[in-house]
Amino acid sequence: MLMQQLIYASRPFGYDTSHLAGILSASRVRNAQNDITGALICRADIYLQLLEGPVGKTENTFERICKDDRHTEVRVLVRSQVEDRLFPDWAMRHDPAASWLWTKKEIDAGALDNASVRDVRSVFLRLANQSGLQGL
Repeated sequence: MLMQQLIYASRPFGYDTSHLAGILSASRVRNAQNDITGALICRADIYLQLLEGPVGKTENTFERICKDDRHTEVRVLVRSQVEDRLFPDWAMRHDPAASWLWTKKEIDAGALDNASVRDVRSVFLRLANQSGLQGL
């Protein structure tokens, strides 16, 4: 069965650990209810998130994110149909943006504008293949 994979980037507004904990907690509950899985890579200068699931539910989730005032400069990087989920067991995996992700300087210089679909997906492929997964 085909499903939608949506990857977006945004800049955090008022980023701190309590905001992040709230985002993760709420998204895990809502995503589980809506058959959505995915991963969130975040740090003070970027949210990079992959959502995967039924098209309508994925789009509704993304619309909620766009209205959330903790996000600014929200933009879709990838929107496609896929057969398999990258994070089938994760209502929302969290990764604190390990050092292999683009640096803040690279992001500010337009790394996301110049990234191909393959570049963006490879970030999440690498995350999906890492050992030592963090809990749901």
